[in-house]
Amino acid sequence: ARSTPARVPRVRSSTTSSSGPEVDPILWLEVDLVTGPLSTYGQTMTTSTPAIATPPRLDLSAVLPAAYRAISALDGAAEKTGFEPLLLDLVRLRASQLNGCAYCLDMHTLDARHAGENDTRLAVVSAWREARHLYTDREQAALALTESVTLVADTHVPDDVWNRAAVAFSAEQLAGLLTAIISINAWNRVGISTRMIPGEYKPS
Repeated sequence: ARSTPARVPRVRSSTTSSSGPEVDPILWLEVDLVTGPLSTYGQTMTTSTPAIATPPRLDLSAVLPAAYRAISALDGAAEKTGFEPLLLDLVRLRASQLNGCAYCLDMHTLDARHAGENDTRLAVVSAWREARHLYTDREQAALALTESVTLVADTHVPDDVWNRAAVAFSAEQLAGLLTAIISINAWNRVGISTRMIPGEYKPS
């Protein structure tokens, strides 16, 4: 959506003074606030220098490797229950979106692409209900459960969400899905709390 244009003074091109061009008090130029002006009088607009990433606050794998391995074991258990890999990538990506974990968003987007996921499905997964034709019934049930468990304080995982997943998955797969959701929420909290740095992960 376009914003309401701002009105800024137009510079007279035919009149100058010792201090530079004079501003016409009557003529105005509309500038879209979304795009902004292309240049300003007396200087060239430049982009700011990107911030330098700070080191993580803590390396959990080095400081408490047993805890790191325990969370990893949850992932391993979930993956052994017969899920299609792309479904778990969508689950991990959606939870990371809700929690706002930059490191996990980077990781699971790259993992999904590496596994052959479609860019369109990745781009609209946060609004999957408006793009149901792009996702299978199993994926939709998994995404709904992911959102409900991730936002458990607000949702308390209602019966309709749970029952939909129970129809789509076997009991073992449902247990695996729940485990995967719990695991990614744990990783999100590790990533955010320790300030893990996005942009350095490479899919294997």
